[in-house]
Formats: sequence, C-alpha cells, structure tokens
Amino acid sequence: MNLSVFAEKQTWLAFSISIVLFCVIAYSGLTVFGMTTSKFGVSDDAQIAPNFEMISLNRTGIESDYTNDTGWFELEDHRGKVVILDFMAHDCLACHGVQAHLEENMPIWNEMDTEYELLIVAVGAWYNEPFSYLNTSDEDGGYHVPYYFTGKGSVESVIVNETTGERGDLREYYNALTIPVVYVIDHEGYLIAKNTGTGLEWDEFDSAVISALNGDADDLRFGLSKVDTSMIGIFTLGLLLSVLVYFSPCAFPVLPSFITYYLSLGSREEELKEKGKIKGKMPKAWVIGLLSGLGMWTFFIFIGIIAVIMGEAFEKSGIITQIALGIAVLLVILGFFMLTGGTAHLMGWVQRLIDKWSTTENDETFTPRRNMYLYGIGYAAASIDCTAAAVLPFIIYLSTQSGNSVPVGLSGLMLGLLLLMITVTVAVSLGRQVMIDFLRKSTGMIKMVGSWMMMFAGIGLLMLMSNPGLLG
Repeated sequence: MNLSVFAEKQTWLAFSISIVLFCVIAYSGLTVFGMTTSKFGVSDDAQIAPNFEMISLNRTGIESDYTNDTGWFELEDHRGKVVILDFMAHDCLACHGVQAHLEENMPIWNEMDTEYELLIVAVGAWYNEPFSYLNTSDEDGGYHVPYYFTGKGSVESVIVNETTGERGDLREYYNALTIPVVYVIDHEGYLIAKNTGTGLEWDEFDSAVISALNGDADDLRFGLSKVDTSMIGIFTLGLLLSVLVYFSPCAFPVLPSFITYYLSLGSREEELKEKGKIKGKMPKAWVIGLLSGLGMWTFFIFIGIIAVIMGEAFEKSGIITQIALGIAVLLVILGFFMLTGGTAHLMGWVQRLIDKWSTTENDETFTPRRNMYLYGIGYAAASIDCTAAAVLPFIIYLSTQSGNSVPVGLSGLMLGLLLLMITVTVAVSLGRQVMIDFLRKSTGMIKMVGSWMMMFAGIGLLMLMSNPGLLG
C-alpha cells in the first residue's frame, strides 16, 4: 500500500467529487426505489384490503386484546378501526427504521381526539424466520420486538374464498414480496396509503393516518394490481448497480488495451487466415462487446443460482444482520485498500480457469470469439474484487425475497452490463485513439472516486445499523 496518495492533490479532488456523487446517488437511489415500490403495484380502483388471518405473539395487553382464545388474528374482525399493516422481518434492516417511525408516532396518534381507533399490526413477512426468532430482541439493540401488535404471515394466510376454503399468500396479495412495506387501511377496510420505508414520503403517509382517524380519507382510497409491478424497483436497482460493476477500478483499467488489441487484429485478418490461425472473419466491434457481455451474464447467472439455493438458508440462519455488519466493515477496508494501491484478488481462481481455456496467436488455433466470451467472465469476476461489498448484499437481498426477485434483479444488472460493454466497445472502434486515451486517463480518477465512495458507503451502513432511524 502507498500511503503517500494522501499527500496528492488528485486524491482530495476525488474526495470532493465522491462526496457530491455519493449524496446524489444515495438520495436518487432511495427516491427511485421508494417511488417505484410505492407508486407501482397499485391501481386507482378503490379496493377492500384482502382479509387474512395469522398467528400472533399473543402478549398480554398487546396482542391478547385483538385475538381469539388461541392467539389468532383476523383482519375483518377489526372493521371500524384504522389499521396500519407493517410488513417486516427480524433481519430486515430497513424495517427497523419503519418500526422506529411507527413507535415514535404511535403515542401521538393514540392521544389524538379522533373518531376511530388505531391498530398497528406488524406482519412477519420472511416466513422462513422462526416464530421464536421474531419474538427475540437483539442484545446489542439492533432489533427489538415491536411495541405494537405482532404476528407472522404465511402462504395460506389470505382468505380468498371462505366457502371453498381457498387460501392465498399474504405477501403476494399485498404486493409485499420486497419489504419493508407499510399500508394504512381506513375504518371501512379500504387501502388509503402505502410506504416502502425510505423515509422520503413519511409526511404524506402520516397525513393519511390522521385523515383516516378523522374519517376524511375517502378520496385517498386505492387498490392493488395483481401484477407484481413493484419488481420495477428491484430491476432499477440492478441497472444502477451495473454501472458500478462495469466501471470497477479492479477491472476497467485493462479494458481499453484489451479492446484495442482485438480491434487491431481486424487489420491482420488475412494474415491470420493464411497462417491457418482463424477460420472465417474476425468479429466486429459490436460482436466483441456482445460476446464479452454474454460472458459477464454467465458469471452473474452462476451467482444468481447460488443466491436462490442459499436464500432460504440465509433467512433461517438469523445472521443476515451480522452479514450486513461484515459487509459494512469490508466496504471501509476494501475502499482504503484500493485507494492506497492494493487489490484483493478475491476471484483470482476464476482468472486462472479463463487463462487455461483461452488461446493466443501462438497457439495452433486462435479462437477470438471464445476468448471474447471468456474475457467477459473474467471481467465480471475481477470487478467483484472492488464491488463485492455492493454486489454481495444485493444478491443476498434478492435471495431473501420471494417471487421473481432474483431473476428480475439480475436481469437489470445483466442488461446494464451488456449495453455498457457493447456501447464502450463500439465507441472505442469509432473514436479509436481519442477514446482510448480518454479511457486510460480516466481510470486513475475512477479508481480514487470509487475507493472514497466505498468507504462512505461502509461508514454510512455502520451508522444506519446503529440507528435505523437515520434512513429517514
């Protein structure tokens, strides 16, 4: 490591740029995710909230006043009250921020002289988390059992048809496949407000609660669409992450020279044919980009398969919070390490496999297309050295969600990577030396800015974990 970088003017210029970018990206990311998950997945047609029943913690004086003798809760039994439904989980960090907001305002709302009674209901939405785990507060204060009514949903909670006994998944019927999600239901059972816990829309949400308590929320009523369009939020996050992965300082610096080399081989096409090194034509620029992009796809599909397999294990293990803490520390360490000239080589074994199956002009047969594809795999693996602390949480997050979260999130990531690879490759082929020089000159600043932003993200996550309310 080279600590003298802290005496260089460029380092502190990158620091200033990073502060601005981090604030813009963080706020924009929260805004995009909040808007897509809050506004999509709903319809203008007013709809009665789907009736459901679930087992509760049945604590005396908290759940016991709203359940039957066996501790079961049914939503329809509480028609005439204003109900807030908080879809949450023990290890959902952002859910803790929602919980803090509701607990802060609960005494204020309850003390108001309003027409209708308020009931706040927490719904355990990660079904694989043991019931006992939901009812256990962390010793370090990261999570405490909600001070309001708490129960746990299931795939058979929703009473679809009482006559036939048909049941449905609570998360699916409330478009709560990604959490946190919190709804307000008025005294007649209609949905009137939704928030996804980003903290950017609490004023509107709180105003809806007060309107419902006073019986003035008729014009706020909406319905839920059957299509899970909240996946747009996850897809958008994947697209944003693709930019970070593609311009990873661990992989991007070698990209200009690699593209230049293969484009230059086009001028030697006849020579390579005469020597019997290649058959057919050398690939064009867009083909180079496409094949490399498909190689990146292969790597992340492999990661996605692992995520699907491990998702349930992560939920049951109860270590997601610990993983988040480790990732926060890793962000700070890797950011500092990268800024001072180090590299982690986390995926060095992938590069060794790539080298084994690649060919050069000195081999009996030269396979440029296969090399392009393998390079894409190696590029994606190399980028993990610098972006693991961003990619891994994203993959873990997707793996703990139901429905199509993993394929949708990875689709956004992979589409962004493919478009970027093709665009940069074609741009280099058109601009040639000017574009190549620009990319080479930019890599140093890209590396420094990325390093600072990784450290900012790690510090921010550590602060958030110690005080979830900061998300607001």
